[in-house]
Amino acid sequence: MNEIGVISQWAFNLFGTQFVLNKDTLIMTWIVMVFLILFALLASRQTKIIPNPLQSTAELMVGTWADLVDDSLAIKESRKYFPFVCTIFLLVWISNMLGIVPFLSEPTADLNTTLSLGLVGFIVAHYSGIKFKGIKAYAKSYFEPIFFMMPLNLIGELAKIISISFRLFGNIMGGSIIILVVSYLVYSLVLPPVLYGFFGLFVGTVQAFVFAMLTLVYIVVQIK
Repeated sequence: MNEIGVISQWAFNLFGTQFVLNKDTLIMTWIVMVFLILFALLASRQTKIIPNPLQSTAELMVGTWADLVDDSLAIKESRKYFPFVCTIFLLVWISNMLGIVPFLSEPTADLNTTLSLGLVGFIVAHYSGIKFKGIKAYAKSYFEPIFFMMPLNLIGELAKIISISFRLFGNIMGGSIIILVVSYLVYSLVLPPVLYGFFGLFVGTVQAFVFAMLTLVYIVVQIK
């Protein structure tokens, strides 16, 4: 079980500063991005009235998330947020699915990935709040209901990044550890494939949906 805690790294110096990157996370993330780009190109190529399986899958996902974003935001500009929320879901979902494939691992099992995604959602949500409310009304919301609540309101907003990031990271990393431990106990026979299916397909899909929906909810809270 020496794999637990072992991290392959790339280290390099840039302008006198040393940078250390998680090699496995970067490679897995690139694989996910290449897959999504190829899927988008193939699904949108030669679209037909009677769609092929790829086109049907793409239309189902696009239609579902477009309706969710429209219903949640209920504003004229809601379609501008649809590509962002849908991309977040697909990126997290495919990343979670990657653990099912032999010799591959989930980028979302790295806290740096989930924190980065949480931070991006946080920035988009608060930028939207400033855009729709105006800077004065946005700043005023931190002093409600009483002015001395500002520190708590500020901490509460920052805590959302930690909450959404650690929830995804904990579920994916926890699943990976459970599968690894059980594999050693039963010598990778019957149970591990079932666990891979459960954590990859079911838990991975649920966590991707929850992450995308929480990101959407944070945006809704800021613009209302």
